[in-house]
Amino acid sequence: MQSDSLVRELFAEICRIPLIDPHSHINPHRPASRTLDDILGYHYYTELAHSAGMDQRPLAADFDPRQRIRTILAHMERFDNTAQYGWFLEIARTFLGFSGERITAADTDTLWDAAERLMAQPNWEDEVLRRSNIEKVFLTNDFDDPLEGFDTTRYVPCLRTDDLVFHLDKPEVRQRLAKTTGIEVGDAASLRRAIGKLFEHFTRHGAKACAISLPPDFMPRPGPEAFWMLAEYCRDFQLPFDLMIGVHRRVYRHGVYQGQDLFDQRTSLLQYAELFNAFPEVTFCVSVLSSGQNQELVSYSWIFPNVVTHGHWWYSNIPAYIETDLRARLQAVPKTKQIGYYSDMYKLEFGLPKFNMYRRVLARVLADDFVHPGILSETGAVQLARCLLRDNVERIFRI
Repeated sequence: MQSDSLVRELFAEICRIPLIDPHSHINPHRPASRTLDDILGYHYYTELAHSAGMDQRPLAADFDPRQRIRTILAHMERFDNTAQYGWFLEIARTFLGFSGERITAADTDTLWDAAERLMAQPNWEDEVLRRSNIEKVFLTNDFDDPLEGFDTTRYVPCLRTDDLVFHLDKPEVRQRLAKTTGIEVGDAASLRRAIGKLFEHFTRHGAKACAISLPPDFMPRPGPEAFWMLAEYCRDFQLPFDLMIGVHRRVYRHGVYQGQDLFDQRTSLLQYAELFNAFPEVTFCVSVLSSGQNQELVSYSWIFPNVVTHGHWWYSNIPAYIETDLRARLQAVPKTKQIGYYSDMYKLEFGLPKFNMYRRVLARVLADDFVHPGILSETGAVQLARCLLRDNVERIFRI
C-alpha cells in the first residue's frame, strides 16, 4: 500500500510537468477531432478490430460513420484487454463525460452525440491541450508543405524526408521537389542544391528537426546520395536527425490502412555506425520498432555522445515493453541523453492517454528503482522525470 501511494504521488507530480510532444502526425489545420469517427478511425482500432474478425467493408469512405463506430465498438469487446482500449476509455471519461465501467456497442449513440456536441465548441482544441498539459506539438511535414496558416510556436515543423530518400525515382516526387525548390534534379549537385533549399525553407519557418523512417536492410553510405546529404545539412543547420529504424512496409498486404507494417528482428544499429562516427556534431534521436532492439539502442546511447534514445515507438508502445525498456535506459544511459516519450498521435485527444500511460510506468519505475532504494528523494525523482519529459526536449531541439 505504501508503494502504491508513492506511485500515485509521483504520477500526480509528473502530470504537472508541461509537455512538449517531440513527434506526432497532427494536421495543424485540423488538430483536434470533430467526430468520434476521427477517434476510432485511428489505425490501432481499425487494425485491432480487423484482427479480431471485422471485415473491411465498414472502413469504406461511403459507409455511414455512426454505423462504422457501432461496428468497431462491437468488435472492441474482443480487444478490451489491450492498452489501446485503455486509451479510448480514458478519452471517453476525460473528454466525453463517459462514466460507465466499460464501453460497448450500446454506448455508440451516447458517445457519438457527446462527441459531436463537445467537439463543435470553438475552444475545443485549446481545451484538449489544456487538460493534457501539452504546450507544443512537433509535426511531420512533407518536404513540399508550405508551412503556412498555423501557429508554428504551438505546432513545430519537422522535415520528413522519406520521399527524398526512397521515392526520388518517381516522377511525381521529382515534380513536387522541382515545384517547391525551383530546381530540376538531374544529378547529385542539383539534388544537393534542392535539399539545401528545403532546409532553408523549413528552418526559416521554425523547424526543429529532420526525420525519416527506415527499413531493416537500410545501410547509410558516404557519397552523393540523398540520405548522406540530409545528415550533412542537419550538421550545417544544427538540426537533430530523428531516425525511426526497422519498419517493413506492407508485410500484411491485406491489412487495413496503416495496419500492414511490421518489424524485423534482423535490424542492427551496426548499420548506422559509420553515420554516427561521421557526424559527431549531429544529434541522432533514435527510435527502434521492437523492444528487442532496446538493449542495442541503450548500448549505442551509452557509448556514442551523439546518439539519444527517443520514445517508445509503435509495437513497443505498450506498458509491458515500456517498463522493461525504460528501466534499462534509466540504469545505463545518461539522463541527459533520453527523450522519454512522444505521442505519435494523429489527433490531439490521444496526447492525454498516451502520455498518461508512459507517466504511470515512469512513476512506478522511479518509485521502485530510485526512491525505495534511497537513490533519489521524491523531489529528485520528479526532477528526473522532468529531465526526460521536458528539459531534454527543450535542449536537444533548441526550443
